[in-house]
Amino acid sequence: MSSHAVSSFASVEQVPGDPILGLTEAYNHDPRPGKVNLGVGIYYDETGRIPLLKAVAKVEEALALEAKPRGYLPIDGLPAYTQATRELLFGKDSPLLAAGRVATTQTVGGSGALRVGAETLRKLLPHATLALSKPSWENHRAVFEAAGFEVGEYTYFDAATHGVDFAGMLADLKALKPKTTVLLHACCHNPTGADLTVEQWKQVAQVLKEGDLFPFIDLAYQGFDKGIREDSAALQVIVDAGISDFIVASSYSKSFSLYGERVGALSIVAATAEQAKAVQSHVKRIIRTIYSSPSTHGAALVAGVLNNPELRAEWEDELTAMRERIHSLRAGLVQKLADAGAGDFGFISKQAGMFSYSGLTRDQVDRLREEHAIYAIGSGRICVAALNAGNLERVAQAIAQVVKG
Repeated sequence: MSSHAVSSFASVEQVPGDPILGLTEAYNHDPRPGKVNLGVGIYYDETGRIPLLKAVAKVEEALALEAKPRGYLPIDGLPAYTQATRELLFGKDSPLLAAGRVATTQTVGGSGALRVGAETLRKLLPHATLALSKPSWENHRAVFEAAGFEVGEYTYFDAATHGVDFAGMLADLKALKPKTTVLLHACCHNPTGADLTVEQWKQVAQVLKEGDLFPFIDLAYQGFDKGIREDSAALQVIVDAGISDFIVASSYSKSFSLYGERVGALSIVAATAEQAKAVQSHVKRIIRTIYSSPSTHGAALVAGVLNNPELRAEWEDELTAMRERIHSLRAGLVQKLADAGAGDFGFISKQAGMFSYSGLTRDQVDRLREEHAIYAIGSGRICVAALNAGNLERVAQAIAQVVKG
C-alpha cells in the first residue's frame, strides 16, 4: 500500500472561466498599442479612466477625518443607506414607503442582491422557475440556476429591427405558468440596450398580474438613460397595476462609479409591512450563513451623498453629465461608422444605457480582436461607455473593415 495518500482534489477538473472577465484578462495581456476594451461593463471618462465623482470624494474625505471605528453593520446593512435606497427607487413620498411595504437590505453589489433574492424565493415559493429575457446578462442564468431554479427564456430582442420584439415578448409571458418568476430589466437592458416604453411596461404589468407571475426587477443603471425618476418608472407601473408583491435588485456600481465597493441592495415589496418584514427575516437569515454582514465604506459613501442635499445635487449633475456623454458617444459612433462606409448603424442611437447590441457576428468580433486589438463580447455587445474622442474613429474604421469583409 502506498504511503502517499491520493489528493482529495486529484480528479477535479477546471471549469471554464467567465467569458467577460476572461476577455479583460486577454486584453490586459495584449501588448499592442492603441488597444480598446469594449467588453467590460464600466463607464470610463474621456481620459480612459474610471472617474472618481466629486460628491463621493467629498464624503470620503470627511469620513477619513472623522476616523470612526469600523464595527460590524447590522445584517441588513447601514440604515441610512437602505432608507436612502428606498427613497431613490420609489420616491421619498411614495405611499409604499409610508405604509412600510418596502424592506430594503444592503447587499454585496447587484450580483449579491440577485443571488440572495434568488435564494430567498427558492426557499419561500413552491415553484422555483424563472423566465429570463432572450438574451439577458450572462450571469443571470448562472445565479438563479445556482440557487436551484429551473431557468427558461421569453422572447425579447428582434435582431432584424435591433429593438424589442414586443409581440413575441407578450405572447411568451402569457404562456408562462402561474407563479413563475420573471426577471425584467427596468432600464438600459443588458446586453441589448433595447428598452420598453412606459406604455409597453403597462401592458407587461397587466400580463404579469393576469398570469399571476412574480416580477423580479434588475435595476443596475438607474440614471443612465433618461434620469433617476424616469429610469425607475417601471417600478411605479407595476405598483399601479395592482401587483402587491415583487423584488428589486439594485446597484450603485455605475451611478456612483463605485465598482469595487460592491454597493447593492435587495428591496422586498409586499402587500403589508408585516409581510415585508417577514420576508426580510428570511433574507437576513440567508445572509447570516453567507457573509454575515455587509461592508461599511461603500454604503457610507452612498448614504453620505444621498442624505446631503448639496452633495445629492452635485451627484445628480455628475450623473447627468455621464448620461449625456454616453448619448453623445452613441451619436458620434453612428456618424463615424457612416463616414467609414460601414452602413446604417442608426439603431445604436436609439438604444439606451452603457451597452449596445452592435449586430456584429462572432467572426467579425474575432477579427476586431485579432486584427485591430479591439475587444468585444462574442455576441456583438459593445460597451459604448468605453469609447472616447481618442479611440472613436479608430473603432469605427475597424468595424467598417470587418463588416465590409
